[in-house]
Amino acid sequence: MSLVVIGTVAFDAIETPFGKTDKIVGGAATYASLAASYFYDKTKIVAVVGDDFHQEDIEDFKKHGIDVEGLQIKKGEKSFFWAGKYHNDMNSRDTLATELNVLADFDPIIPDSYQDCEFLMLGNLTPQVQQTVIKRMKKRPKLIVMDTMNFWMDIAMDDLLATIKMVDVLTINDAEARQLSGEYSLVKAAQKILQMGPKYLIIKKGEHGALLFHGDQIFSAPALPLAEVFDPTGAGDTFAGGFIGYLAHVGTINFNNMKNAIIYGSALASFCVEKFGTEKIRNLSESEVAARVQEFVKLTNFTI
Repeated sequence: MSLVVIGTVAFDAIETPFGKTDKIVGGAATYASLAASYFYDKTKIVAVVGDDFHQEDIEDFKKHGIDVEGLQIKKGEKSFFWAGKYHNDMNSRDTLATELNVLADFDPIIPDSYQDCEFLMLGNLTPQVQQTVIKRMKKRPKLIVMDTMNFWMDIAMDDLLATIKMVDVLTINDAEARQLSGEYSLVKAAQKILQMGPKYLIIKKGEHGALLFHGDQIFSAPALPLAEVFDPTGAGDTFAGGFIGYLAHVGTINFNNMKNAIIYGSALASFCVEKFGTEKIRNLSESEVAARVQEFVKLTNFTI
């Protein structure tokens, strides 16, 4: 049984108040699969790159035990590229460049060896592509987690709603939850969104943690207060990868394991923001991850 991650594998150029980078490896599937690989050793990736993508970067996926059979390499074409500049508060940013390149006509091919998928992570792509992936799975995975964004709410709401009906877990940020539901209160927003189809909803609140909703159950997870945040790019994807990677590891889907998964995902995301791009999450030890999880436990562990 395996965990399949679909999304972008791309190049980013990032500028924050702490510095800037030239083109570095990024993309939702990159962050999510690297994070998942710390908990689950049968992680597989579906994405597309151009022939400008370096072989050593593909080898880096393999070093983490990530299966890259589903990574398409388009000859004579360029990889997806995004450039952005973050403001001083690190919560807002300006997009300086978006070059779709190979992503413009991405057709997700699911290799036969991926058909044992039990856990499916749908990274942020067009809702139509996300639907296509689900339909191409010969057997429905045990758990489908979907990430999306406000852009698709603006231009493809009907497709987005149809895709949301097909998944088990939806993960979005607080602004997106309000836009999708039309409700300002996140509790009311969650109630409306859960009626759209998913069994679980995760609302990410950046430096203020995350909320998990399931029926009438709510779990509030903290964010770890960090002295320095260098680059928030990919933190949400890292969170999602750690979340589904932990669930694949334990194998049982219930609210308590979901709560634990959010803490493990948050721990990975807290590492991600400490360096540019994927630099920090490429070389973590088990002891580092375990110690970071315990820091989260200490944040909210009290007795009355």
